[in-house]
Amino acid sequence: MVGYILKRLLQVIPVFVGATLLIYFLVFAMPGDPIAALFGDKQPSPQLHDALVKQYHLDQPFIVQYWYYLIGIFQGNMGTTFSGQSVNDVLARTLPVTGRLAVMAIAIEFVLAIIIGTFSALRKGKIFDNSMLVLSLIFISLPIFVIAFLAQYFLAVKLQWFSPTVGADNDWGDLWLPALVLGVSLYATSMRLMRGSVIDTLNQDWVRTAYSKGLPRRRVIPVHVLRNSLIPVITNSATNFGVLLVGATVTEGIFNVPGVGNTLFHATLQHEGPTIVSFVTVFVIIYVLVNLVVDLLYGLLDPRIRYV
Repeated sequence: MVGYILKRLLQVIPVFVGATLLIYFLVFAMPGDPIAALFGDKQPSPQLHDALVKQYHLDQPFIVQYWYYLIGIFQGNMGTTFSGQSVNDVLARTLPVTGRLAVMAIAIEFVLAIIIGTFSALRKGKIFDNSMLVLSLIFISLPIFVIAFLAQYFLAVKLQWFSPTVGADNDWGDLWLPALVLGVSLYATSMRLMRGSVIDTLNQDWVRTAYSKGLPRRRVIPVHVLRNSLIPVITNSATNFGVLLVGATVTEGIFNVPGVGNTLFHATLQHEGPTIVSFVTVFVIIYVLVNLVVDLLYGLLDPRIRYV
């Protein structure tokens, strides 16, 4: 087990180098002048322009800029945005907001998927099962911005159950509506995975053996069926968590969430290489660690899985 964990942690090194190098190259290859984009319609003087270009090493070749970035990373400095802010400060301000939003959305997705998926499998072919399959197909088909606008209008504006926007007060309570939108938009795939996994598990020999030994249904379902059916849902939820960290841009924009999505969007418009690459670097590490935890959970859920 320890050897497996160390091997997985060592895999972070090539993933880190490859991801940052690729993203930095893509940012470097973007057309346009990032200094001119920073000032918008009001262009800076040639002296100021040249000073900023030299300050951010934009006059250097790509590999030299990447080298300066790596040096800063190993010194604990992720760089400075073109507006003069420390990327460390920007990350410390936005990552907790998106992290809370992602955790809440995954929790909603996971609970809905387990409950609805299990009941659909136990009532296969009946009205509840068919209704949930149709509903899941609708949620899969609808774009996220449609679900967000509908939830904002009916749940926040009409019923006033939630605040329509988040703003600066981004505590747990203010994030319920965008988290609900994200969770509902993601749950459909997990629910169908859970339903298929439960149906498959119900046909396994050990479940029939449990029933033949006289075990009641209330014990067979949670202990023998659910435990062995969770692996595909956990895998999908782990993938969704990584996606939410960087992919909730539309939802954050609609609900005015001051998180990572909005920051990355504006950084991309302004060609801020240090900001984009630093955010991606942190997400790569988080994503690898989350998948490591998920892999270790497999062994707890399924006794047949062992790591050596």
